[in-house]
Amino acid sequence: MADSQSTSDLEYAAASFLCVGFHGTSVSAELAELIRRGVRSVILFERNAGDRNEVAALIREVKSLSSDPIMVCVDQEGGDTVRLRNGFNPPPSMRSIGHDGRARAAEVGVQLAEDLRSVGIDLNLAPVIDVDTNPDNPVIGSRSFSRDAKSVAVSGAALIRAMQAGGVAGCAKHFPGHGDTDQDSHFALPTLSHDLERLRAVELVPFQAAIRAGVAAIMTAHIRFDAVDPSVPATLSTPIIYGILREELGFQGVVMSDDLEMQGVSDSFTTSQASVQAVRAGVDVLLCCHSFDRQMESLSALASAIEDGRISRDTVTQSHVRKKRLFDTFVRD
Repeated sequence: MADSQSTSDLEYAAASFLCVGFHGTSVSAELAELIRRGVRSVILFERNAGDRNEVAALIREVKSLSSDPIMVCVDQEGGDTVRLRNGFNPPPSMRSIGHDGRARAAEVGVQLAEDLRSVGIDLNLAPVIDVDTNPDNPVIGSRSFSRDAKSVAVSGAALIRAMQAGGVAGCAKHFPGHGDTDQDSHFALPTLSHDLERLRAVELVPFQAAIRAGVAAIMTAHIRFDAVDPSVPATLSTPIIYGILREELGFQGVVMSDDLEMQGVSDSFTTSQASVQAVRAGVDVLLCCHSFDRQMESLSALASAIEDGRISRDTVTQSHVRKKRLFDTFVRD
């Protein structure tokens, strides 16, 4: 950034990388402060949800905090991973949908769009397109459409197309694949030794299909892939995000991180370190879902990195273009 750029402009640029959670069923003072500083992406959890009318009112309240568009997202996958229940129509598990095939996946995509768009949700952090190849996986299981990569690809693409046609952006996750782990990245850093040939044959197949389907966003996994980048989790890895996702697969949409407060990242990196390294690696939106202190730490670290050039002006500009495209297409007042 230019030396003449003001601190507030730097903070605003930094804040554009954050997607934050908050506590309570009304706008908290902490959320209002983050929006004032430039945050424009907010995630809802079950802790924020009342009935359908209350959720709609909360979203209107959130979006009224700025004259700029504010994107509201949620994890409404189906099955056990559902944030909005009272008055909503959450789908069954991805496994159940995958068993029924492409037509059922498209039907669920339509239903999700109708259910979420009408209360003001702009982006659904779904579908999970991990391939459930490990029966000992503690976190994916029935969240996956199938143990077969091609079946996951077909169902995932169908759901994405239908949901996005209904006005709700999709976010395919968890890149480049969480299906074969035997640890949960909420609590540890899983490590996989798969080489690129294996990734291309299995884990990447559904992501290629999601990209062809025009998926708006892709979420990274807090998993270390030793054959590609043994130094850091995928969320912080330039070879994985730029090398594989951007260059090899050609994805031009928004890259989101999984929550930076998960132990798959937070056990080894401070929020400051993870935030800066993830943006440098190519992440456009950083989920920081629970702690206001960590959200402020991330914002401050990003502003400092933009100011001193560790995050380049070109990185900020390109990320802004990608996010603007998503906002222009899916975010409503």
